[in-house]
Amino acid sequence: MLRLTQTLTQWLERGGAEIGELRIGAREKEFSLCHRDDAGREGLAVYHGAEAARALSNLDDHGAYRPLKTAPNLRHGWALFVSGVDALRRALDYFYPAMLGIWRSHELRALSPVPLRETLERQTGMYAVTRKITDRQAAAMIADFCRTDGGCLKRILWPLAEGIPIPALPAEKTEAFAPAIEMPMLCHEACNLLVARAREVVKSGDYLA
Repeated sequence: MLRLTQTLTQWLERGGAEIGELRIGAREKEFSLCHRDDAGREGLAVYHGAEAARALSNLDDHGAYRPLKTAPNLRHGWALFVSGVDALRRALDYFYPAMLGIWRSHELRALSPVPLRETLERQTGMYAVTRKITDRQAAAMIADFCRTDGGCLKRILWPLAEGIPIPALPAEKTEAFAPAIEMPMLCHEACNLLVARAREVVKSGDYLA
């Protein structure tokens, strides 16, 4: 955890202030977090302490549960204050679990993306059928399910299969590079939600037309 805190400190010193839908502000040893759309607004509900981030990250603006923390539906209307970089790191991990660690691994060139086919080959039981998804179906499913607008904010680093990139994705969805102000959230392996969607696609025959 100490190394992650150091990584976060260095990023902040370089001007880092945004991750996902969060905007981070700093004043002496205190940090503030809010939805980036709310930056500079008054009248926000005020919370204190890293643990408050757990509840703030769970629901969207309509009170619905957010099963995917990196979906672009973080609730608005709040400001969270934490003391120290270590507390900030814990808060960020509640909002976006493991994203700081994955980004650090990428920066150290120690992150190994896992092709979708490799992920699906490991599936057993009711999910073994996902191996039957075609490349065409998989590409269309990813473009729909993982899209930044309404799907997931993470940038996809894995290919369909070794040497076979995912077609039709915009460059900003597949590149790890980001402006200094932003910490990109990286996806190095297909998540369980996408695997579950792949099962639905195979069973229903979606994206075949």
